[in-house]
This record gives sequence, C-alpha cells and structure tokens, in this order.
Amino acid sequence: MYTEVKANIGYLWLSRAEKSNAMGSAFFHQLPSKISELDHNPDVRVIIIASNSRHFSTGLDLMELQDLLTGGDAGDPARALATIERLQKATSSLATCRKPVIAAINGHCIGGGLDLVSYADLRLCSADAVFSLRETKLAMIADLGSLQRLPSIIGRGQLAELAFTGRDISAVTAHEIGLVSYLCRDKVELMNKAVSLALEIAANSPTATQGVKEVLRSFYDQEITNQLKLVAELSLPQLGSHDLSEAVTAFVEKRPPKFTGN
Repeated sequence: MYTEVKANIGYLWLSRAEKSNAMGSAFFHQLPSKISELDHNPDVRVIIIASNSRHFSTGLDLMELQDLLTGGDAGDPARALATIERLQKATSSLATCRKPVIAAINGHCIGGGLDLVSYADLRLCSADAVFSLRETKLAMIADLGSLQRLPSIIGRGQLAELAFTGRDISAVTAHEIGLVSYLCRDKVELMNKAVSLALEIAANSPTATQGVKEVLRSFYDQEITNQLKLVAELSLPQLGSHDLSEAVTAFVEKRPPKFTGN
C-alpha cells in the first residue's frame, strides 16, 4: 500500500494487485503507520481508502497467515490471542484516527476487507462490488470488528443473516441495507464521487469535523473494545480445529469443505 496527498485529501491505496489485496502480515504492519502518516499531516483533512486494482480486498491471506490459523500460533493460546489483538488494533486505526475516512470500494470486499471498511466513516461502492462476511464458511468467527460495528450501520438482523450464512451480496443489496451510502456505475464514477464528497467535507472547519468524528466514535464505540476482546477469546477454540484446517485445505484444493464440528 502507499499514500499520496492532493488538495487536502489523503489517499491510502491498496496495491497488492497480484493477490487481490489479500491482507497478510505486511498489510497489518503497514496500515497503522500509513493511517498515522495521513492523520498527522496538517495538509490532510479527509482520508480516502481505495484500491488501485480490480478488487478492494479478498480478505485475509489464508496461506500467509496459516501459522496463526492452523499452525504454531494455534497451539499457543496466549500467542494466538496477542496476534488477534494486534490485527484488531491495526484494523481499528481507521476509526481511531482523527480525520474522516471514506472507503471507496470496487470489486470484492470479502471477510477482512468488510471488517476494514466497517471502520470507515463513510462507504461508497461501484456496481461491480461484492460484499461477504465469509468467515463462517471458513470455520472462523469474524473477529476484526465487523460484528461489533455493523449493527449500527445495517442493523442487527441484516448483520446476523450475513454472518450466519456467509453469503455474497451485491452492490445493489449493500446500498439497500445501508452498508454503502452511494452506488456508482463504475470505478471512475466511484472515485469522482469519493473525491467530491471528500472536498465537500474538507471545505469545513477541520477542528469541527474532527470533533464530530470524536463524538460519533465515543457514542458508537463505547463497548467495542470489550466486545473485540470477547470475540478474540471466542475465536481461539477455532484456531487449530479440524474444521478450520479442512477449510484452508479445501481453499487450496478449490473444493467445498466438509465440516464435522470438530
């Protein structure tokens, strides 16, 4: 990923095109520092996070993070818990930064990608966008923030259906349930709308917009820290389980997994 600044807008570009912006160790290491870089730049009043490739993000890089999911980390609960909490903290950097964050989403926004955009203040997408909270299909519990943040965005019932089924939803459905505020024809219109919205926000007093974000964050996020700790602890039994190992193996072999509940 990389950043750039234009006309009071800070851009965070997801640029791992060869892996469809799958989120690996480097992603979680770089994200907080890149957000902090834009947050502390006095020329930046609004941040746009977007992809410069075909997809926004296909979620966790299952192959790269296999040690956490089914290997050495899975056999060490304290180490696994610390790793999950580190990934949670990295993802939440979008919410804890002082400046408004707009997520401009094209293509697939799956699993961890949906966790990530749930931390943005505003979300827009292009017509080709596909969203999924797919963790249950991989014998996992979504533990990076979507279960905590999406109830206030799309409602508990809509979230429950997404989380239990793990199904894909279209850009049209995402707009209908309020996951995104704007549905654009294509990526060009998506970025134009994101920039237009960012410039409208940037024209206001930065201290006022940052104050609004702090109030909203305080109101909605009061219990999220405790809830993230809870979901991290609930995720631990899944790590190293037969079902999770089967899910990763099935992913590699490109076949449906066969879950046993073990």
